[in-house]
Amino acid sequence: MSGVWVFKNGVVRLDQGSSGGRRKVLVHTPTDEVITSYEVLEEKLTSLGWERYYDDPDLLQFHKRSTPHLISLPLDFNRFRSMHMYDIVVKNRNIFEVRDS
Repeated sequence: MSGVWVFKNGVVRLDQGSSGGRRKVLVHTPTDEVITSYEVLEEKLTSLGWERYYDDPDLLQFHKRSTPHLISLPLDFNRFRSMHMYDIVVKNRNIFEVRDS
């Protein structure tokens, strides 16, 4: 995970701009499949015990009953960014990874 951590408007985020502008992709490591849609992602997460959570109509959310974890994603897959990908990776170790496209 390369880049520069930026503090702006009370939020710390990783600025990927210094990585040469390469876009990141989320990869399901057991199949080496790049996640290209929320439908594909939901299939993978469901197989891992994640369930859709319908509490917020403005977000796509998944919850795993055996944990306090909640994955929150923008409704539009085009707004799916590396910060969302890393959140999924952290909550599903050894199942997903983020790569340069």
